[in-house]
Amino acid sequence: MQDEITYKLLKSIEENPSQSQRELSRSLGISLGKLNYCLKALMEKGWVKARNFQKSSNKAGYLYLLTPEGAEGKTKVTLRFLRRKMQEYEQLKETIAELQKETA
Repeated sequence: MQDEITYKLLKSIEENPSQSQRELSRSLGISLGKLNYCLKALMEKGWVKARNFQKSSNKAGYLYLLTPEGAEGKTKVTLRFLRRKMQEYEQLKETIAELQKETA
């Protein structure tokens, strides 16, 4: 699983644990199948727990919770994701500088 998806998924769960899988997949811009795969992987790692709760009288839903291990894992994933984005930013700045020289 990519750090970007993991980061966004863990952040979204942390902010709103009662989101349905459909809501999560829509907000992350990934398919429902991919979201399900990612959630299962995070549950197998012990980073996320799913608990049943009742949204209404006729529908069962899940509450997705970050475990203490998940909170620690989120910090590590966030740092890796940040490092990668900083590298991309530096490369982009170099590209922009080169293009500005070419057009000057």
